[in-house]
Parts: sequence; structure tokens; C-alpha cells
Amino acid sequence: MAGHNKWKQIKRKKAVTDARRGAAFTKVIREITIAARQGGGDPGGNARLRTAIEAARAENMPSDNIERAIKKGTGELDGVQYEEVTYEGYGPGGAAILIQATTDNPNRTVAEIRHLFTRFGGNLGAANSVGWMFDRKAEITVDATRADEDATLQAALDAGAEDVVRDGDGFVVTAPAPQLHAVRDRLVANDLPVLSAEVALLPKNTVKVEGKEAANLLRLVEALEELEDVAKVYSNFDVDAEAMAAVSG
Repeated sequence: MAGHNKWKQIKRKKAVTDARRGAAFTKVIREITIAARQGGGDPGGNARLRTAIEAARAENMPSDNIERAIKKGTGELDGVQYEEVTYEGYGPGGAAILIQATTDNPNRTVAEIRHLFTRFGGNLGAANSVGWMFDRKAEITVDATRADEDATLQAALDAGAEDVVRDGDGFVVTAPAPQLHAVRDRLVANDLPVLSAEVALLPKNTVKVEGKEAANLLRLVEALEELEDVAKVYSNFDVDAEAMAAVSG
């Protein structure tokens, strides 16, 4: 399993401060707004919106906030117009990094991202420079401390999943992207504790990064994730858990 999944687990376990929760709210609200603008305000017929709403509820976002974001997307309420932009590059140690952003000012966003790449010893690349290294997949994480492995495997495969692997305290289920909700719903119906469910870009291969380069790479990824305009950061790094814990601690 790619080191980036371990990084996600460590980040999820960190104490959530008010500032971090506020940033998470902002990112989810933007995703809801864009999803509603592109596919309509009915989550029953808009899979992307349904996923965004589930992510908002996982963050304990009030229902009123969710409704306002949907109405801004459908045009029922005035709001800032965001666009989606993808940035690609290489971090320290040659790790590929792919960034999905939602922004009302692409010039500002690319300047902030380029500054971070330069600061931590990476290089912002051209379009499609690393995108080919990732596959678009459904990824669902189940709490392995509260779930039976055989039950998780059976339910996931019955719903069309491709693989289930143990990664630390989680069972990571992967499936074709269109099967996200079918797999998640089957797991929930079997009383399995789903921690997260999303369509993600998963690396086809990983790059081992060690020492000072690993520390700088993780600091770069963390700094990118904290930018308000950045929605998701994906990478193909494989870094020891100890190094991850040292940086995130």
C-alpha cells in the first residue's frame, strides 16, 4: 500500500483544532457548490454531490451550511464562482504530486503552489506531467479496530470491489470509481464502520523517499493541503511511518 495512505491515516488521527475544522468546512463547501452547479442539487441523481454531502456530514457540518452551499451551486443564492484546476509536479526524492484545487483566482493559486514547491525543493510541472501515473478509483476506508476482516471482504466484493487490504488501523477497499456508493452502502448495511469514502487518484507505482528528502516532501504535502484553495493532494511516495509521525507531530 502506498505511503500516502498511511499519511492520510496519521492526519485523520491528529487533534482537530478550530482552525483546521474551519479549513475543512471551506473545502467541503466549495466541493458541494461545484458539484451542485455541475450536476444539479438532487444528491439522488448527482453522485458527486452525494459524496460531498457525506464528507460534510463526516465533518459534522450543520445541515443549514450544506443547504446554502447547494443553493449557491444551483444559483438559488448568490455566491462566488469557483473553477476547478489541476496542478502537477515533482517533490523531493522524485515523488509525483497531483493537486486538485477549487479557486476564484487561478493566478493567485498557482503562485502560492509554485512558492511551496520552490521552498521545499520540488518542481511544479506542466499539465499531464504526472497525471498518467495515477488511476481514478473508489476508495473506502473501514475502521479495522471495530470491523471483522472476513465480513468486510465479503461485503465489499459482493458490491463490486476490486481489493481489500489491511493498512494500519484501517481496511482500505478499492473499486471502480462508479461503484463508490454501491460499495459504501453495502458496507454500511452490514454495520461496518466506514471512516471515509471518496473517488481518489491512486498511484500505479510508488517511489521510496528517505531521510531529509522525505521530511521535506511531507512538509511540502502538508503545506499544500493547508492552502485554502487546495481540495486534494495525491502523491506516489512511500515513506516510513516513523518519518511521517515526526513531521505530522
